Amino acid sequence: MPRTETDFDVVVAGGGAGGVGAAIGAARAGARVALVEKYGFLGGAATNAQVLAYCGFFHHGGDTAVRAVEGAGEAVLAQMRKQGVDCQAYHSPTTGNWIVLLDPERLKLALDRVLAEHGVEVLLHSRVAAASRTADAIESVTVAGMDGRFRLIAESFVDASGDANLALVAGQPMRIGDGEGRLQAFTMPIRIGGLTVEGRVDRQRLIAAVDTFNERSPYKITRSDGGIYTRVAGSTDFWWLIIDREMPDLSSKSFTAAERSGREMANLMVEVLREKVPGFESAWLAQTGPQIGVRETRHPAARYSITHDDVLNGRLREDGVARASWPIELHSEAGKPIYEHIGGEGYYHIPLDALHAAGLSNLWYAGRVIGADPRAYGSTRVMGTAFASGEAAGVAAALTARQGKPPAPQAVREQLLAQGALI
Repeated sequence: MPRTETDFDVVVAGGGAGGVGAAIGAARAGARVALVEKYGFLGGAATNAQVLAYCGFFHHGGDTAVRAVEGAGEAVLAQMRKQGVDCQAYHSPTTGNWIVLLDPERLKLALDRVLAEHGVEVLLHSRVAAASRTADAIESVTVAGMDGRFRLIAESFVDASGDANLALVAGQPMRIGDGEGRLQAFTMPIRIGGLTVEGRVDRQRLIAAVDTFNERSPYKITRSDGGIYTRVAGSTDFWWLIIDREMPDLSSKSFTAAERSGREMANLMVEVLREKVPGFESAWLAQTGPQIGVRETRHPAARYSITHDDVLNGRLREDGVARASWPIELHSEAGKPIYEHIGGEGYYHIPLDALHAAGLSNLWYAGRVIGADPRAYGSTRVMGTAFASGEAAGVAAALTARQGKPPAPQAVREQLLAQGALI
């Protein structure tokens, strides 16, 4: 099969919130952009793992939702509103957080449309397989797609893969999990159809159903509060976060065990609901996956790592290029999340150096792979924040491509403000 080469200003690896934000940010800054995504659709965890809520668009708590993310993230919400998804702030009764509830199919279409509007060349069913680099810069990436391998040449690159796939093949040093062998728990959200439309779901009955499940299953559910649940936007389906899986490492064997056990748990859980919870008598398991929800894998070396103190103190800084407002949410033990809230004004700044790869001048990070210590990461990783860090990374990548060197923070800030981002 013939090998081909294509030139771009910016190549983005990954089509989740961070990658979409980066592609929009770079395109709005005038760059010619390609985005590489391994699935047949965009959206990251929102569409590949049924995490049907955008966290991080608003400050935590309070009686009124306060926006923390605009710009590229708002462009996506606006496109969803055109399709009838209201995208209003929803106050979770379980956590007190403000979130945006999602319809995954309309989200997929919205992301297709918004990237097409910005002229981004999207390559689905493709993944970065190798990188060619000099001492301090990436020159090209080799992409494995349905038509074989081909090379994308660019002036600048953004790793928004979530798992640091581009940084990995570029030879970047990285931390796994918290650096001591521990990964945050993975979760398999489940979507259940066939519920009685009328009436509210009784949380105490859900808790009792979990107790019955644990009596029958070799795999235990450790959430004792009934989990997080709501109705899926635009439907009568029930969306439930209740199944958590410990991940000892990042091997294919461990992923396989987590996926298989999660599916066994989901099917048995629905059987128990049909027996024990009014309104679920005719329920069925509508969907798991396509994959288990991943919170944490690799952390590539950045020029700055956001610290626990940065988050707790709500640190604002002159080199900040994005706002982060989601509280620290750690899942070190499956089913037992721990929260810590942001101080100061209720948000902190993500500095430009947290998005810039250590030792590589033209590699930028977005979403889950930005620089953060193990506790701060519990705040930076969510999808609303990923839109903001992604847009900033995309702008930085576009300016790098234009001027042949990394930009100063003020130049990135000015471009972001012109694009409607909040800083």
